Amino acid sequence: MDSKQVHIIGAGLAGSEAALQLAARGVRVSLFEQRPAVRTAVHETGLCAELVCSNSLKSVKPASAAGMLKAELETLGSPVFACARATSVPAGGALAVDRMRFSESVTRLVKEHPLIGRVGGEAVSVREDGRVVYRDAAGDERVSPPADAVLIATGPLTGDSLAHWLEDKTGSRGLAFYDAAAPIVMADSLDESRIFRQSRYGGDAPGDYLNAPFTKEEYESFIAELIAADRVIGRDFETKDLFNACQPIEEIARKGVDAPRFGPLKPVGLVDPATGRRPWAALQLRAEDAAGQSCNLVGFQTNLTFGEQKRVFRMIPGLEHAEFARFGVMHRNTFVDAPHILDAHLRLSSARGVPVYLAGQLSGTEGYCEAMRSGLHAAISIDFLLRGMRPPALPRETAFGALIAYATDPATVDYQPMHVNFGIMPPLEPPIRNKQARYAAYAERGTQALERYARAVG
Repeated sequence: MDSKQVHIIGAGLAGSEAALQLAARGVRVSLFEQRPAVRTAVHETGLCAELVCSNSLKSVKPASAAGMLKAELETLGSPVFACARATSVPAGGALAVDRMRFSESVTRLVKEHPLIGRVGGEAVSVREDGRVVYRDAAGDERVSPPADAVLIATGPLTGDSLAHWLEDKTGSRGLAFYDAAAPIVMADSLDESRIFRQSRYGGDAPGDYLNAPFTKEEYESFIAELIAADRVIGRDFETKDLFNACQPIEEIARKGVDAPRFGPLKPVGLVDPATGRRPWAALQLRAEDAAGQSCNLVGFQTNLTFGEQKRVFRMIPGLEHAEFARFGVMHRNTFVDAPHILDAHLRLSSARGVPVYLAGQLSGTEGYCEAMRSGLHAAISIDFLLRGMRPPALPRETAFGALIAYATDPATVDYQPMHVNFGIMPPLEPPIRNKQARYAAYAERGTQALERYARAVG
C-alpha cells in the first residue's frame, strides 16, 4: 500500500484524523494546509486540529448520542480522539480539552509519521488525475503530483476558489450560515466573592464549573444592554442564516427577556452558597486549559463588537473586571448539499477521474467528534477502495451511521449540518416509554452493531 498516494486538503480535525488513519494503513499522504501563510477570521495558529469555537467535545455519558459517538472513536482507534483524552480539562460530565495542548499533540503525531508529508498552500482546485492546484506561501500557483484519491476536509471556512470549484463540479450551490464563538476570560480577573464553583445538582460540593449568579434586577439590566449593544454584523441580518446550535446570546435575548434564562443562563440545579437559594439566572464558566488559568463563557457565542463585549459582559456579576484572553467572534460557515452530492461513504458522486471524498463540517456534519469520525469514515472508505474492495456498510444503529444515513438521504430537504442525536436513529422495537431506559437501549444496540462493524473493517 505504500505505493498508493492520497492527497488530503485541510489539516483540521477531519483531515488530520484521515491522514493518520491512512498512514497507519500504509498509505502515503500529502496533507495540504493553507495556515499559517493564509490566515482565516478565527484561526490563530498553523497547528493541526485547531479548535476555534468551544473547547468542549460534549457529553461522555454512555447512554447519550454524544457518548455513543465517543465510544465509536475509541473502538475504531481514533488517534485524534486519543489526543483529546490525553489533554482533557475538568468539565463535569463533558469532555473538554486544553485547546493548545490538544492541537500540539495532534500536530506532533502528523509531523512524526514517515508516510505523511505536509504541503503549505491554499488549494484552489483538483484535477481529474488527482493533482491539486494550490497557491504557495508566496502566492505562486503550483500543481502537485497525481494521487489515487483525494479527500477535501477544508472545514467551514473553505476558501472561495475551492468552494467555487466544488460548486462547478457538483452543480449545487454551497450553502452558508453564520457561526459564533464565545469569549474567553482570565480566571484570576474574576471576583471570587461573587462567583462560586459548583456543577449542576452538585449541592455544596466543588464542581468543574464556575457560576456567576444574577439577581432579577441584575439580569434584567444585563439583558437590556445586551439587546441594545452594537453588533459586528448589522442588526437587521436574518436569523435564518444562523446555525441553530450556535445562536449568539444576543439573538437568543431578542426572542424574549427570559429566553437566555431558560437557555445558556438557566440556574437549574445550582444553589448560590451566599444565599442558600437558586439564583434568578447564572452564567457558567468552564476551564479552557489544564491549569484553569482561563475560562470559556459557556453558551455565550456572540456577534457583539469587541468594545461592546467588554462593556456588556462586565455587567455579569463577578466579571466586573474581567480580562479577555479572546473575544467572541462570528464567521461564515460553508457546507455542501450532502443529501444530493455524497454517497454513504462520503464520496462525491459527480467527480470524474480520481475519486474525491469530503469530510468534516464541509460534508454536512456538525461537531468536533463528528468531524473526527467523518475523517475516520472517509479514511476507511478510501483504504478499501485502494485495495479494490467494497467498504462495509456502516450500521444505522450506530451514532455516526444514523447521522450519515440522514445526511446522505436524497429525501432529506432543507438540509442543515446536524450533530448525532437519538432523533435520527432507527426506532426501537418494541418501543420503550421510559426515556432513560430507551437511551440505554439505543446505546446497547449501537454497541452491538459497532462491534460487528469494527470486525469487518479490521
